[in-house]
Parts: sequence; structure tokens; C-alpha cells
Amino acid sequence: MTLFWLLTCVAITRAAYGCGVPAIKPFISGHARIVNGQNAVSGSWPWQVSLQEHTGYHFCGGSLLNPNWVITAAHCDVLTSHVAVLGMYDRASTSEARQVKSISKVIRHPLFNAKSIANNVLLVKLSSPAEYTARVSPVCLAASSHGFSAGYKCVTTGWGYTNPITEQLPNKLQQVSLPLISNRECRTFWDKKILSTSMCAGAAGASSCVYDSGGPLVCLKNGIWTLLGIVSLGTNSCCTSTPVLYTYVPSIQAWVNNMIARN
Repeated sequence: MTLFWLLTCVAITRAAYGCGVPAIKPFISGHARIVNGQNAVSGSWPWQVSLQEHTGYHFCGGSLLNPNWVITAAHCDVLTSHVAVLGMYDRASTSEARQVKSISKVIRHPLFNAKSIANNVLLVKLSSPAEYTARVSPVCLAASSHGFSAGYKCVTTGWGYTNPITEQLPNKLQQVSLPLISNRECRTFWDKKILSTSMCAGAAGASSCVYDSGGPLVCLKNGIWTLLGIVSLGTNSCCTSTPVLYTYVPSIQAWVNNMIARN
């Protein structure tokens, strides 16, 4: 795979790893999809987390918020017996400099509703702080819409199915550029599941799929990537003409900050 960005500095200070600014720049064509997907540039989404069983079985994605905390979806049912893997790109690789972290605490949103998918968010506290590197650094939380209106292209990433029929999982991290969809339009697909804590993106020949759950939907503005959504719900067939439902991060940001401060 061609690298579109090269590290030229011999050393980078810890202060260089600000939130939402990858040291290794992503390359996004805007026409790829996770279903039948496109490989990301290795290390270019440094906040991407793989939540796994101790066997190495990947079951959900997540996003690194700071050295101690990962955010994911409540329906992922993360347990303290699971592990969070940072810095992973190729699931089949044995040479990547990954950080495998045990989990000391999980905090599910108290108002999470599995039926309506309201407040589908869960915080994972790592047993030891993540070490920031060129391949591991945090994403910024979106405090508001930041002008990301319907039609704005954002990016979601994950190791979910690239083919839901054959249930094929990719080894390499996949990425896709998706347009945001207004809640009004999305109600024609998801009806009563469109709540104040949800949002939609996709329905443009691309889709997240099974095992992408909990992963990030990030939007770029002024050179900074912010976490606007968390993969929450899609169709069983991962239909690329139906939008994916995401947890709307600005709606739960105050709860996230409060939980992190208290724990």
C-alpha cells in the first residue's frame, strides 16, 4: 500500500498529538464504501479502537477520547473481561505496534433504550493510559453540529462486513465517505427511531455493516476531525441505499464529560 504521508521528524513530542489531527494523513476518495470497501491508509485514523474478546475476536469499534477513555455504542455490551486494542490496522498482522489494554470500568448511559436505540453510548475506561504515538491519538468530541448540515461529507471507519451475504470480514481497516442526512429525510427510513440523540448518514451507495457498531463517524472542519456520530443501527442486509443510524454525539457530550470527570 502506498503511504500518502511520511514522518520526516526523528522524534515527535507528546504535545504534538492533539485531538482530531492524525500524524499520518488519511486519503479519502469520496467514492468508497465499507461494504465492498476501501482500505484506509495505515495509521491514518489513530483514534480507531477494536474492542475484542481475549481470543482476539473483534466485535465492535470505538474511539479514543483521551489516554484513559474510549467511547462506543451501548448495544456493544462491552465487559471488563474484554480488551481494547489501539493502533491496529491489519487484523492479520503480527508485526504492528499495537497497544492491548484491559478494561477497568464500563459506563452505559442510564437512559439507553435497546428498542428505540436512544442514548446508545457507552464509555470504556482503560486499565492503564494509552501512549500517544503517530498511530494512537484521540479524536475531538463534537460539542454542536459545527455547521455540519445535510449533504456534508463525513467519514466512518471499521472492520465490519464488506459483504453481508458471505459475512466476509476485512483484515485491513476500511473507510467510507458518507453524506449527512437530515432527520426529516431519515424518518422516511427509520421513523420513530429518529430521536434527539440520533442522526443519519449514507444512503448514497455506501453503508456501515455488522461489526462496525460503536465505531466513529468523523467530520473535518478547519483541519480538525471531530466525532459527530457513533455507529448505532443499520439494516440486516447493510443496504447501501438505506442510511445508517448514528448516536448524535453533541446530544450526549455533557453526559460523557460528566462521567469522565467523576470517574
